[in-house]
Amino acid sequence: MECSVIHRIQRLYYPFLAAFGIAVNVLAILILSRGKCGLSKCITHYLVGMAVADLLVVITDPILRWIAQLYISDSFLFITPVCCLLKSLRFAATVLSVWLTVAFTFDRFVAICCEKLKSKYCTEKKANVILGTVTALSCLQNIPWYFTAKPQYVIHNTPWHCITKGSFFSSLGWVAFDMIHLILTPYIPFFLILLFNSLTVRRILVTSRVRRGFHCRSHGDDYKDAEIDNRRKSIILLFSISGSFILLWAVRVVYPVYVRLTKTDPRFIIQQISSMLQLLSSCTNTCIYAVTQTKFREEVKNAVKYPLHVVLKLVKS
Repeated sequence: MECSVIHRIQRLYYPFLAAFGIAVNVLAILILSRGKCGLSKCITHYLVGMAVADLLVVITDPILRWIAQLYISDSFLFITPVCCLLKSLRFAATVLSVWLTVAFTFDRFVAICCEKLKSKYCTEKKANVILGTVTALSCLQNIPWYFTAKPQYVIHNTPWHCITKGSFFSSLGWVAFDMIHLILTPYIPFFLILLFNSLTVRRILVTSRVRRGFHCRSHGDDYKDAEIDNRRKSIILLFSISGSFILLWAVRVVYPVYVRLTKTDPRFIIQQISSMLQLLSSCTNTCIYAVTQTKFREEVKNAVKYPLHVVLKLVKS
């Protein structure tokens, strides 16, 4: 009964998530790429990279996995070699999205807490190197997933669908691979994001207290510090993105531990909910930009108004 309810919810949830995810991530890529949001080129490159990674997650998971499984399970997508390839790409896209969030968090940590390293690390060139490296490592790390599945059945010499090989659960090598993958995504990123944010908050509180005390003595209580205002805006963006990641990935982080401690029926429900929340994280960043960044909101308004102006001109002509 509970499983059927979850399946009914998923049939509505994943198509909506796919449509919304593609729309907001494409919008973010187009707007951020224009470089008119008042953000540094370094930050812009990270945000564009994160939007591209999230778009890949939406394409490979909700669309090519869940929607295909729910609505077109007899398509070529479920021929075993294609199915295995999509499985590997799905893991790669997820790892890329997670680790780019870590890279962005670390970049902001360096910019705020490491003055000497800031000029060397927080640059457009370094951001491009980090983006390329993380992308390459994410692809290489997840190639083995292609070899973890076998055909569920064969029709007219064509292998169909993917089921996990028995050796994946019994072979020491595959068990080690699965454990390393779990540690790398999501446990280490989860810990690093919490760590960098904690250190960043501590640094900001100390610096702000010192600067506020100095300026109050020099200029009075009404003085506004532009540096503190800029840092506040940067921190709001950082904490919104990383906070959203932590909240939506929390169930996914706890679930593997829960599985190993219990074998009760709610495992299936928790697994499905954790997947749904995790995939939702690939659609939230654009909403965060719209809420926290004034210039981004202005660019969104311009993007919406432009086609309306074109239509009105065509009507008038």
